[in-house]
Amino acid sequence: MKSTSTSKRANEFLEQLITSVTTAFPRIQQSFDTYQNSCFTARPPEFFCLELCGEAGELANLEKKKWKGKPISNELLEEEAADVLIALCNYSNARGINLTSAVASKLRAIEEKRAHLEKSNEPY
Repeated sequence: MKSTSTSKRANEFLEQLITSVTTAFPRIQQSFDTYQNSCFTARPPEFFCLELCGEAGELANLEKKKWKGKPISNELLEEEAADVLIALCNYSNARGINLTSAVASKLRAIEEKRAHLEKSNEPY
């Protein structure tokens, strides 16, 4: 079993991460919304959900090729990862999802589960 100091460190890391998310992400998400609404054709949330799935699929396909030993540049992976983030922001904005609070809440739930499993000597 890991020590209490490890759990304390995990909580410190979690709070630092949540602070970073809550400090930076609201402005980032709002900026994506402003850019999308000002410069592109209006689209329904379903469009952005499908776009997100497509972009995640493209990233996964590159990883599959890399896993098989094909040379895939980090530049290609970066481009697809960026596409996934953009599509996620656009989808979230179209659905009225506050990513800041959703991510903070999810991180707390993940840490709660991780800490519980750690007490049982189970990996997470």
